[in-house]
Amino acid sequence: MTPPMKKLVLIGAGHAHAFVLEAFAKRPDPTIAITVVSDSALAAYSGSVPAWLAGECTLRETQIDVAALAQRAGARLITSPAVALDTSTRQVTLANGEVIPFDVASFNVGSTLMLPEQTLPEQPFSETYDEQRPYLLAMRPLSSLHHRWQALRENVEQLPQGSRQRVVSIGGGAAGCETLMSVLAQLRQQRPDISWQGALVSASTTLLPGAGRLPRWLTKRALHRAGITVLHGVRGQALIAGGVRTSEGELINADIVLWATGAVGHPWLADTQLPLDKHGFIRVGKSLDVVGQPGLFAAGDCAAFNPPLHASPLHSSSLPKAGVYAVRMGPLLADNLRAACHREPLATWQPPKRVLALIGTGDGHAIASRGQVGFSGRWVWEWKKRIDARFIARFNPPFER
Repeated sequence: MTPPMKKLVLIGAGHAHAFVLEAFAKRPDPTIAITVVSDSALAAYSGSVPAWLAGECTLRETQIDVAALAQRAGARLITSPAVALDTSTRQVTLANGEVIPFDVASFNVGSTLMLPEQTLPEQPFSETYDEQRPYLLAMRPLSSLHHRWQALRENVEQLPQGSRQRVVSIGGGAAGCETLMSVLAQLRQQRPDISWQGALVSASTTLLPGAGRLPRWLTKRALHRAGITVLHGVRGQALIAGGVRTSEGELINADIVLWATGAVGHPWLADTQLPLDKHGFIRVGKSLDVVGQPGLFAAGDCAAFNPPLHASPLHSSSLPKAGVYAVRMGPLLADNLRAACHREPLATWQPPKRVLALIGTGDGHAIASRGQVGFSGRWVWEWKKRIDARFIARFNPPFER
């Protein structure tokens, strides 16, 4: 008698799951039925988002065609996100009410942000900013950023000619720096009649914590050239009339606030039996398997990597929330999901000691950072665009290349 097919459910369509689908497309397994649940048939590649924000490419050029990739892998795609999970009955519930059973499941749903206190929903601009909170643009979740960005740009069109606008980014990591420079470049192009000023607010005492001195200097120089002031050792806490209130109770004047800090897990995960860390991320072991939950896995931003006790401090459970780690996890996750379906031993994942960061500066240039090494130039930007384009083309149908 033929044994029943194993049911593998991929929850989310992040970078790691793109590798999983690619692996099953290249090496199909007729004993495994794959279901992908995602809020969209298209998934943005985080590495290309700054280029899109800066107007260097279209939104579609940043997206992986999840529907086509799932079809190649023989997987069923359901465009409705997960909202609940029951580990005892092995079922995941979707926003559309559908309940999907699984034998093995994997999470690659990214992260969201802990938004500032006392904030209102995104609101239209007016000419009296001193009487209302600034406009908030949250940089995550990434899947819906294009809606928020479009709304901001439409509101920018309504601003009075010759006015002044101060754009403040909360978050001094690579993403915060790159996002602010990209956004300012596009807004200045869209409304050159407006005086645009920028400020970067970082709780750290340095830019790019963990990077070398040269990459930090190159980033500081790029921010200065973009007309951006940097405030170190300051933690933005709340949106109030006229700007951002810091944790010390001071006011940072702002008309538009880009919120790029405080990554947390999606709220619905807190209502599951999954083991979560203090930020709401799913705790996983050395094989990307969920701690204490056989047959469950997690990768990318939603995972809190929990290595063995004797691991290097560089490989703590607080890996940076960057797409490069999801990319590095992808191939091993694919192998381990296949192995879990067949009840075979799992392989272990070793985080890279150093990763290459390519930071766009919004002006057709980019900075390369890897450990203490750093360099910049227009050629770095072209190099970054080629790398990102190749990555996206890898997963898309040939006719889209």
